Amino acid sequence: MAALLILNGPNLNLLGTRQPEVYGTTTLADIERACRDHAQSRGITLDFAQSNHEGALIDAIHAARGTFDGIILNAGAYTHTSVALMDAIFSAEIPTIELHLSNVHAREPFRHQSYIAKAAVGIICGFGARGYTLAIDAMLGHLEARA
Repeated sequence: MAALLILNGPNLNLLGTRQPEVYGTTTLADIERACRDHAQSRGITLDFAQSNHEGALIDAIHAARGTFDGIILNAGAYTHTSVALMDAIFSAEIPTIELHLSNVHAREPFRHQSYIAKAAVGIICGFGARGYTLAIDAMLGHLEARA
């Protein structure tokens, strides 16, 4: 049975109220419920965490080593700035999918740069909250292909 960590970065605790025209009205709690239901239907275990602090996200990635088979990471704005998160993913050696609710490539130019992408097995962006369950399925496909 696969075990996945869904890790959310800064400001994602405000989903549902923060810029709904960009991020929608679905809350992080709603997304977690949908992910847990989807994981149960797929027969996998799932842990879900959020932090506004870069170091806490790095600690969670490090702690995932030996515990989780894959990470789904919505690093928020840290995607575009954090070499440290990229290094943590490389160091943990756990397949990671980069996830964004919005299509970052259709937004401001600074959002087109991703340090996370350099360490990720793939990227899902622009599908809103549905991107999380798409990422779960993509990660399971990736893990099955490696087996």
